[in-house]
Amino acid sequence: MKNKTLLILILLFFAFCFVVFLKGLKTSNIYIPETTLNKDLAVFASKDFFTGDQISFDEIFVNSEFYILNIWASWCLPCKKEHKFLMQLSKNKSIKLIGLNYKDKRKNAQKFIGKLGNPYSAIFTDEDGTISIKLGAYGIPETYVIDKNRKIIKKIIGPLNKKLLKEVSLIIR
Repeated sequence: MKNKTLLILILLFFAFCFVVFLKGLKTSNIYIPETTLNKDLAVFASKDFFTGDQISFDEIFVNSEFYILNIWASWCLPCKKEHKFLMQLSKNKSIKLIGLNYKDKRKNAQKFIGKLGNPYSAIFTDEDGTISIKLGAYGIPETYVIDKNRKIIKKIIGPLNKKLLKEVSLIIR
């Protein structure tokens, strides 16, 4: 009788553990930033990429109908792929293209821009990633289309491509 009871308790214990582990597998623990569309752009200050001077949010987003904020890094392969599309966007004078260099070594980022060209009106640094988190970024590259009222109207996760470039062009017309 004792053996039967012990066996039943052991089976119940394993069944309980199985259910707990199964539930854990089905529950996602991935961080997902809150949705950012039609929200005000997060207020931030950063260092200018070239001068190292502190620049505030209000100095960055001034006198433009649309802004495109692109989060990038020299070590990011998809960032290299999307760079040619950013160069195309930079030709549009109705937008201000702003770069946010994410957790990068300054020398490497300067080489990246020197080699591939600088599409940005301004580049700022995000040395520890806190600005990107404030913006609601998942990773890099990410691109935000922002209107003159500083509202995020489109968020692009991943590298730009021809299709996404057309979508952005339709928005900023």
